[in-house]
Amino acid sequence: MFGKKIERVSTDMYSSFWDNLKNAFNRQDNSLYKLLAINLIAFFVLLIARVFLTLSGYGEVYKEGMEWIMMPASVSTLATQPWAPFTYMFLHEGLFHILFNLLFLYYFGLLVHQYIGSRRLANLYLLGGLFGAGFYVLIYNIAPYFSQNVDNSLMLGASAGVFAVVVGAATLAPQTTFFLFLLGPVKIVYIAGFYILLSFANSIGENAGGEIAHLGGAMLGFGYIFLLRKGWDLGIPIQKIGMFFENLFHRRAPKVSYRRSTTTATGSRSAKTEQTHSVTKDALSQEEVDKILDKIAEKGYEGLTKEEKRKLFEYSKK
Repeated sequence: MFGKKIERVSTDMYSSFWDNLKNAFNRQDNSLYKLLAINLIAFFVLLIARVFLTLSGYGEVYKEGMEWIMMPASVSTLATQPWAPFTYMFLHEGLFHILFNLLFLYYFGLLVHQYIGSRRLANLYLLGGLFGAGFYVLIYNIAPYFSQNVDNSLMLGASAGVFAVVVGAATLAPQTTFFLFLLGPVKIVYIAGFYILLSFANSIGENAGGEIAHLGGAMLGFGYIFLLRKGWDLGIPIQKIGMFFENLFHRRAPKVSYRRSTTTATGSRSAKTEQTHSVTKDALSQEEVDKILDKIAEKGYEGLTKEEKRKLFEYSKK
């Protein structure tokens, strides 16, 4: 009996994941699946282009095109391709590279979405990617160790944005545990700390640029949540740009309204009156949000009352 129930729950979760992914761009408050979908689409488009161009004898064209959208360490090169800090964070070439990045983004992103909502999750990822790129350029241009490699160093991958999400989740709910194979339950603050330490140790290795970007993303993840608790949202500019494009490509939904009819006890048709009401959300002040976030930091998400969870969820949808 229990085996069938567990199997059904697993099937429901599996189908729900793919349903959300297929409809990522048709639903609001769905930034996690939008980010996953964009990364997957970019991966398969580049994979197909790489195979066909290589087989056709145009492998060099593919390489030159990739260099045009990857993140350069050289400031002079970056000046000629200012889109690179945005494009590089959605690019992957290796299967395991994208697999691990998206697994981390999914599991830690679910937690961030639950606490601070869809838009702020997107803010965290995008700002993490941008800050990671900036930190990578900074270190490569000031550290003597990299002086010989600045002009020919390029970077790609979602790792900086993913690290921002991982550290953001660990800052929001450090006591939350994930069950890891062979290790059992481990608090996410230790998972985040382990990967930060690993990136620091490998910052002079073969993938130095990527590891440095990880550290930049991690710093942004912590700083974003820290300042958010103080009432400062660093992602507001990103959020406004996103909302502009949403409004540009999607019609505004009509204002929801309904008619309520009231009648006398006799049910007389002539006694009926009609009133029109607009549906609105309960207002939630920034002060209330700050109190809820402080309580999360002190007692964790489970320490909130049902009403506080409801208010936080409603606020996150704004």
